[in-house]
Amino acid sequence: MTKTAVVLFNLGGPDSPEAVRPFLYNLFNDPAILGIPWPFRSLLATFISRGRNKVAQEIYGHIGGKSPILEQTRTQAQALEKALAAETEDVRTFVAMRYWHPFTAETVRDVAAWSPDRVVLLPLYPQFSTTTTASSLAEWRRVAAQAGLSAPAHSICCYPTDHHFIESFANPLRLALAEAARKKPTLQARVLFSAHGLPKRIIERGDPYAWQVKKTAAAIVQVLGDTGLDWLVTYQSRVGRLEWIGPATVDELRRAGGDNRPVVVVPLSFVSEHSETLVELDIQYRETAVTAGVPLYIRVPTPGPDEAFIRGLAEMVRAVMKGAAVGTCSATGERLCPHEFGACAMAAAAA
Repeated sequence: MTKTAVVLFNLGGPDSPEAVRPFLYNLFNDPAILGIPWPFRSLLATFISRGRNKVAQEIYGHIGGKSPILEQTRTQAQALEKALAAETEDVRTFVAMRYWHPFTAETVRDVAAWSPDRVVLLPLYPQFSTTTTASSLAEWRRVAAQAGLSAPAHSICCYPTDHHFIESFANPLRLALAEAARKKPTLQARVLFSAHGLPKRIIERGDPYAWQVKKTAAAIVQVLGDTGLDWLVTYQSRVGRLEWIGPATVDELRRAGGDNRPVVVVPLSFVSEHSETLVELDIQYRETAVTAGVPLYIRVPTPGPDEAFIRGLAEMVRAVMKGAAVGTCSATGERLCPHEFGACAMAAAAA
């Protein structure tokens, strides 16, 4: 029986207060995040992690001193393995985190010990970016080569408009809009599709992330079928002095307050709950909304182990298993991004 290992990738998060600073160091020491040569990158990462440690400690203090992302990713992995249990192949799921345990090297060892016939690399970043998906896949390939893991690998680079993924957000958004209409029947709600932000210079280098985020938002709106919906894409989590892509979610909350609009926030670039949803959106941005006079603030949950989301992941894995292809592709198997985005994963794979 053919053995297929499916590796789910995510950023990871600190599992204790003591892990916050080294987690931040690992994040900023990634050349995909800070594109400067080593050892200058290491020195700057040390400086940033020290400077941000106190603020980050306070953030994680709101959620028990650690991130829940590993537990949630493992739940998703277990649900995916269960969804694939009926296959004629022996399928086992694994979890690899980029900046904290289980690190990629740990997961490579576990996968190698299982001796699969092939590996499916499945990032839990629906929209591709050089700072997330590309970094995780590059780290996997580097470590796998060092470990002698020779099983052919196939990577799914992105699925920004996969209909199951879209459904996993559209369904709770419908409920949120119905709640807003019930609580504020005379006011039209505004939907903010809030994604993690990026420095503008990364997008200018051909990163397709923002383009894919807009495609996700438009697909959700299309499924809702509400042609009069008031919506826009916004970005959160800005740090540092660089110019970031916008508009900023926090600025749009203030504008919504001035317009006397209820707000429904959809964290469409996240598939599990962590500090940026549980603290930034649920606590910090909610306080901003109240201060700005927003009459109602509702946040749509992330997919987590939602049945539709897991079904979509399973279908992508099945497509790889049936095609037995080796390489990098989107959920559809075709390049999604316009050719102006030279950092597209499929463009890089074809080069």
